[in-house]
Amino acid sequence: MAASYKFLLALSLSLLVSSAFAVRQQSLRLSDQQQCRFQRLTAAQPTQRIESEGGTTELWDENHHQFQCAGVVAMRNVLKANALSLPNYHPAPRLVFIENGQGFIGISFPGCAETYHAYKSQYTRESTEAWEQKQKGSVRDLHQKVHRVRRGDIIAIPAGAAHWFYNDGSEEVVAISINDLNHQSNQLDQKFRAFYLAGGVPKSGQHEQSRETFQNIFQAFDSNLMAEAFNVPEEIVRKMQTEQQERGLSVIVRERMSFIRPEEEQEQEREREGRRSEDDNGLEESFCAMKISTNTENRREADIYSREAGKVHLIDSHKLPILKYMDMSAERGNLYPNALLSPDWAMLGHTIVYVTKGDAQVQVVDHSGQSLMNDRVNKGDMFVVPQYYTSTARAGENGFEWVAFKTTGWPMRNPLAGYTSVLRAMPIQVLTNAYQISPNQAQSLKMNRGSQSFLLSPGGKQF
Repeated sequence: MAASYKFLLALSLSLLVSSAFAVRQQSLRLSDQQQCRFQRLTAAQPTQRIESEGGTTELWDENHHQFQCAGVVAMRNVLKANALSLPNYHPAPRLVFIENGQGFIGISFPGCAETYHAYKSQYTRESTEAWEQKQKGSVRDLHQKVHRVRRGDIIAIPAGAAHWFYNDGSEEVVAISINDLNHQSNQLDQKFRAFYLAGGVPKSGQHEQSRETFQNIFQAFDSNLMAEAFNVPEEIVRKMQTEQQERGLSVIVRERMSFIRPEEEQEQEREREGRRSEDDNGLEESFCAMKISTNTENRREADIYSREAGKVHLIDSHKLPILKYMDMSAERGNLYPNALLSPDWAMLGHTIVYVTKGDAQVQVVDHSGQSLMNDRVNKGDMFVVPQYYTSTARAGENGFEWVAFKTTGWPMRNPLAGYTSVLRAMPIQVLTNAYQISPNQAQSLKMNRGSQSFLLSPGGKQF
C-alpha cells in the first residue's frame, strides 16, 4: 500500500512538473507570437559600431521588432590584415558567413583532445613533426584543430564554444553573424551576451550597452585566486585582466602567427573519406573532428541551378552535420538580372536575409493579406521574413545576391509557382472553383512555368 502511494505521489509530481513546463513553453510561444505582430517590415542597417585596434564590430538593433520576432541578433565584423579577433563564447549558436577575405578560426570543444594530431591519421602526425622542426627552439605548443576559412564559407559555432579568428591575408575579412537567442541552449533571456576571455569594449567613446555586452570575464575575478587556479604568477593574471581592454575586441598581432595543422590537400582528402564512411566511432569521430564549415563559391556545387535565373546553395544538417546540434541552417543565392524567386513560405523557422550584392524588389505578405514589405533592398541591407509569411523577390538590372540564415536545421519551403508548387499539386477543378476561372486558365496557372521551380526566369521563359 505504501509503495503504491509513493508511486502515485511520484507520478503526480511528474505530471505537475510536465504541466508546468508545458505552460511555460506555451507562454514563451505566445510571447513570440505577440512579438511578430507588426504592421511593417523594412530593410535595416547596423545601429551600433565598436572600434577596436584590429577592426570594427557593427550590430543591428536587437530590439527592432523584426529581430525580436525572429529571436536573433545580427552583427558584422571587419578584421584588418594580421589582426586577431579575441577569444570569446556566447550562450546561443551562431552561423557566420565570410563575405570577404580569408583566415584561420579555432573553436575549442569541451571534452575533445587538445591536439589535433592526437586522433588523426599519419599525415597529421607527419605534418606536426615537420612543423615542430621548423619551430625548433621555440615553445612546443599543442592545441585543438585550427580551420582554414575563406570567402564564401558558412561557419557553424555551437553555443558555449570558445572561438577566435586570425586574418593572415592581405585584405580585410568581413564576416556576417547571426545568433539564435531562441535556441534551447540559451536558458538566460533574449538579451545578447558575449563572454570574452581577453579584451573588451574600451571605456572611452562607447555606449554603455556595448560595455555591458562585450567584456573580459577575468577582470572581475580575484587575481590571487586566478593565479592559484592557473598555477602562474599573479602578474600574468593581471595582464589577462587588463592588458588588452583598451585595444578592444580585436588586436593587431606583433608577429605573424602559425599553427599546427595538416596540409590543406590532405585535410580535404580526409574529409572526403569521412563523408564516404558511415561508421560512428564515438565522441572524437562524431563531434570533435566534425566539419564546421562549407564553401558556397563553386557554381558546380549549387543545389538549385538555372541557366536563365540563377543558383542557390543550401546548407543544412545533411551538408554540415554539426547543424543538427544547433538547429540552424543557411542558404546563399544568386539571381540573374530581372529573374524572380517563386512566391513561397517557410514551414519551419524564420529567415534572416542579408544582401551581399546587387538589389531586388522584395515583397512580404502576412496572413491577413496585408503587404508588410514592398521595398527595394540593396547591398548591406538585412531583413526578416517570419515563418509562414509569403515572400517573393525580383532581381534588379545588376542581379541580386544574398545569404539567408534560418532558425531551423530542417528548412522546408512551399512555393506557389513552378514545377513543385502548391497550386500545381491541386486538381484543376479545385482551382477553377476557387478562382472562378476556366479549366484552360487553371491549366495555364499550373503548367506555364514548365520545369522551373523556385528560380524563375524573367518574362516566363522556358528552359
